[in-house]
Amino acid sequence: MKPYLPTVLLLLLIAYLGVQALTGERGLLSGSERDALLSKRQSQLTRLNEQRQDLEVRVRYLRTESLSRDLLEERARAVIGFADPRDYVVRLNGPAGQSAEATRAS
Repeated sequence: MKPYLPTVLLLLLIAYLGVQALTGERGLLSGSERDALLSKRQSQLTRLNEQRQDLEVRVRYLRTESLSRDLLEERARAVIGFADPRDYVVRLNGPAGQSAEATRAS
């Protein structure tokens, strides 16, 4: 039995590697899974690129040389609840998850 032991081990290794070549993570039979993952990642990349472009536009408006006072005031009102002392603020209780709205009376 001793002279056959290396041959048996070599055959088992070849069988294992053959099974992995067919059914492993990068095997021949997993091509459809890779294609599905690729399309999912491409759609995710497209969505992230759109978000990045939107953020780049917002950052461009916040730079000193192109700062829009109206945009800054609007964002301050929305984010921190800033209101001009001359404004009349009416708070409305809305459904949960919505922020209170402030209206400006002229």
